[in-house]
Amino acid sequence: MTLTTQADIVAAEGGSGFHGPSLADFFPAPILFEGTVFEFNRITLVRLIATAVLVLLFWLAARSPKLVPSRGQSLGEMAIDFVRTNIAEESLGKELGRRYAPLLIVIFFGVFAMNITGVIPFLNIAGSSVIGLPLIFAVIAYVAFIGAGIKAHHGGGHFLKSQLFPPGVPWPVYILLTPIEFFSTFILRPLTLTVRLMANMLAGHLLLVLCFAATSFFFFEVASGLSVVGVVTLAAGFAFTILEIFIAFLQAYIFALLTAVYIQLSVESH
Repeated sequence: MTLTTQADIVAAEGGSGFHGPSLADFFPAPILFEGTVFEFNRITLVRLIATAVLVLLFWLAARSPKLVPSRGQSLGEMAIDFVRTNIAEESLGKELGRRYAPLLIVIFFGVFAMNITGVIPFLNIAGSSVIGLPLIFAVIAYVAFIGAGIKAHHGGGHFLKSQLFPPGVPWPVYILLTPIEFFSTFILRPLTLTVRLMANMLAGHLLLVLCFAATSFFFFEVASGLSVVGVVTLAAGFAFTILEIFIAFLQAYIFALLTAVYIQLSVESH
């Protein structure tokens, strides 16, 4: 199904010859409201579909909770318990983990839902492959760990002091250490969260389109003797599809885990 959809995308471009992927894939033509701040394109549509499906699945799992859970309720509880146990409580401890579990659950499943659309037939692009959405998730994580630090240290001043002036360091060292700590904590953390997620999903899309576009080219547009090359690119496309499913999960896990780690670093003194 993925091959068919990717081949259709290539065919829709028209003309003969090989059409490789490009950055134009990530800036599709507007569907509605062109030239306004409300511009609506294919990637926005993919994001809305992913959000609607995610909300629907959890609503179906939680709409009628029972003491003896149904299959859907069990799956929902297992999914939530995975994040709560393996990310929140593992990184933050029982008490703090339970407090921030709802945020980490939303981040994990939100990022995963936007990532997995890259391999869903007829969607075929990750909602997180354009920088806007990864940046929003990074800002949420940024606000969360700064807010947690301010609350834990009873004020912004004490929080900044704990982050920028670690105790037990000779004061001349602060001349070098404090700018490094500031850059690492307040600039590098949200930046790396954003770029890591976007770059992985962007690269995955380019690889998939490259493999399936090459498959279509070798099967339908060149001499039959080169069809064997199309078999190779087809196999590579399916292999990369499986890898992309794993990466979609892994990036969601890493994003939620790093958010938990940053919260832990904010609430603890050096």
